[in-house]
Amino acid sequence: MKKSLLLVFSVLCMTFGSLRAQAPDDKTIVKLDPSLDALISPDAKLELVSNDFGFTEGIVWTDEGNSGYLLLSDMYANVIYKLTPEGKVSLYLDHSGYTGYDIWRVGMPQPDAERKDVFYMIGSNGLALDRQGRLLIATWTGRSIDRIEKDGKRTILADRYEGKRFGGTNDLVVKKDGAIYFTDGFGGLRGRDKDPRKELDFAGIFMWKDGKVTLAIKDIPTPNGLAFSPDEKVLYANGSQNKYLRRYDVQPDDTLTNSRMFIDMSSDTAGGITDGVKVDTQGNIYESGPRGIWILSPEGKHLGTILTPQFVANLCFGDKDNKTLYIAARTGVYKIRVNISGIR
Repeated sequence: MKKSLLLVFSVLCMTFGSLRAQAPDDKTIVKLDPSLDALISPDAKLELVSNDFGFTEGIVWTDEGNSGYLLLSDMYANVIYKLTPEGKVSLYLDHSGYTGYDIWRVGMPQPDAERKDVFYMIGSNGLALDRQGRLLIATWTGRSIDRIEKDGKRTILADRYEGKRFGGTNDLVVKKDGAIYFTDGFGGLRGRDKDPRKELDFAGIFMWKDGKVTLAIKDIPTPNGLAFSPDEKVLYANGSQNKYLRRYDVQPDDTLTNSRMFIDMSSDTAGGITDGVKVDTQGNIYESGPRGIWILSPEGKHLGTILTPQFVANLCFGDKDNKTLYIAARTGVYKIRVNISGIR
């Protein structure tokens, strides 16, 4: 009996410990290759912008005047917040994900060891801006891709493929020609792939263009984050708990071909999944993963890691020079300066 209790206690300690801070206070950058110094200074510091959110996701920078602000999803609260670089928080959009009233029927349950409770992810997930500066929302439990018009009106761009509803739109990225690529799985459903309200029986990367939805690829079981190379000839896509990043060739007609593994992180058993991903103007990739953000060369070499105190969900480049990396990590939003401008 004593051995059983000791085993349970040990498992709980490991579980709670894995959800706590991943980075020691005196170390932010782990350098694995000398070329990392050109991308981020060895003495760069991670700063907290704001804390005490529920579950931060979908962070995106918006220019305004001589500065700008961040928009981010809080998946527990079902809202999108506006956040200034100085840390001022205000409500931008309520019911950003699920817009109905029966919220007890939707949303993936998320155990939260720090709060010793279970929360339901009913809010929006990924965010992006289209070429006209309009906000695009992967609504997750809303099971759609929505657009906020300049007058504030909300338009559903896509919620079905071949007549069947999506299961939980996750992340999205916009190509220069206006094509919107987005990921969909089962996370927006309370019972996930076993939920009786499931209509599509697979997860995939989809594309919306000129009002039409097509299936781009479906070779990732749990597709999540998306990002283009600077010339938009390559699309990167990761796989959540699969802990890997794949790359695809983007054809002139926007279809995807030549799927191949870019990097597999599954051998690193530390906490954190492959979720948000962004690319800088030189083609380096900033990928959320075990321990924080992995910085990868265009050839897929792991150059180093930005250690974060919480698991990373998403990230974006911001400020006027696009040289501040903003990080949405569970309850907090952090920032760190980099040397190469990012794509946004």
